[in-house]
Amino acid sequence: MTVFELTARAALARPLSEVFAFFGDAANLEALTPPWLGFEIRTPRPIAMGQGALIDYRISLRGIPVSWRTEITHWEPPHRFVDEQLRGPYRLWVHEHTFEEQPDGTTLAGDRVRYAVLGGRLVNRLLVERDLRKIFAFREAKMSELFGGRSVEPVRIREVSDSEAAGG
Repeated sequence: MTVFELTARAALARPLSEVFAFFGDAANLEALTPPWLGFEIRTPRPIAMGQGALIDYRISLRGIPVSWRTEITHWEPPHRFVDEQLRGPYRLWVHEHTFEEQPDGTTLAGDRVRYAVLGGRLVNRLLVERDLRKIFAFREAKMSELFGGRSVEPVRIREVSDSEAAGG
């Protein structure tokens, strides 16, 4: 299985506690997702976030409705959490969210997504990578609008080696 890694980081002009509280509330994921995905959380709210939490979504990929279920596999407030796809459009989806308080009181927010798709490199190059770049560009713009700040590492996608893919 070919595994890819997406990374992005932004410096947000708000304190760590405020930024983590926003990201730690699953309901706010809708605000960070582009409207063209038709994103909808299906799990009844409020969702008790923590390790083991299951969240069901519905999105529309190129007009096709897709169900998606993730599990919070790591929950380390206020610095990190990881959601992993249990069911959905990817062969693998592991999204690590990190938050680091900076000396000036701002927060460095990072995304690291390891993913794999049916069709491997070709499907990733022709469809998936382009869509993920758009989705995470929207996310970055929305974070900047909500919290102020700037990108410090624009979206980068690369293929990872077998050892990197296995090591998480």
